[in-house]
Amino acid sequence: MYKVVNAKPLNNDVFRLDIEAPFIAKKAKAGQFIIIRVDETGERVPFTIADTDPEKGTVSVIIQKVGQSTMLLSQLKSGDYIEDFVGPLGVATEFGDAKKVCVVGGGVGNAIAYPSAKALHKAGVEVDVIAGFRSKDIVILEDEYKDICDNLYITTDDGSYGDKGFVTDKLQSLIDAGAGYDLVIAIGPVPMMKFVSKVTEPYNIKTIVSLNPIMIDGTGMCGGCRVTVGGETKFACVDGPDFDGHQVDYDELMRRNGTYRDVEAHDRDNCRLMNMKVGGTN
Repeated sequence: MYKVVNAKPLNNDVFRLDIEAPFIAKKAKAGQFIIIRVDETGERVPFTIADTDPEKGTVSVIIQKVGQSTMLLSQLKSGDYIEDFVGPLGVATEFGDAKKVCVVGGGVGNAIAYPSAKALHKAGVEVDVIAGFRSKDIVILEDEYKDICDNLYITTDDGSYGDKGFVTDKLQSLIDAGAGYDLVIAIGPVPMMKFVSKVTEPYNIKTIVSLNPIMIDGTGMCGGCRVTVGGETKFACVDGPDFDGHQVDYDELMRRNGTYRDVEAHDRDNCRLMNMKVGGTN
């Protein structure tokens, strides 16, 4: 059992959990993930690690309420426990010898992008961050990003905060202005990562994306998380989740991620989870 040290809503649909997991906190690096099982009958759900505090022995995950497990997790309070918290899994992000990096996050993907920006900043690398959201009311991690980057650019689709437009618009304008990036890290919805990669490819700017295929065991045995990169089959849980953004077959990934869309929509329409309770102190 793993104790919830802190539970904090970030907006109406997104929340943060700080979990007591000292061994994972000491070993985890940017880009790696964990798998949570909320209780003994729960499904295994992967979440990228948003932050760690090795001194306190805590690991932070930032989660969007989209289905049964995430709704149950959103009900947890400080002092509650979850059944399983396994990790760190996956391959840590490899930054190479980058000197100036642009980290691009879309929506909740900003929680996944944050550890990379933080690690680069700690290493003395110049870091710009483009954080994109649909609207002002769902902006997250603004203050946290300000502490670990040289320039923070917030975009909103509707123009209610920051620059109006998509992250790709801002990235293109910065490249055109001579920003001189030698690495771009893009994390968010698959279409966003696809089009960020299309922006950077003509300039030969190395681009890393973090993929989010359907995942079950997290060990490469089930094959559910297979993706095509550079014409070869890769498994996101053991070969990734980071891959060369210019080599990913995004259209195949989107088709595979949509396999259970009808079932998921039906489950959401019939969801009664708000009346369910989880957690405990045993």
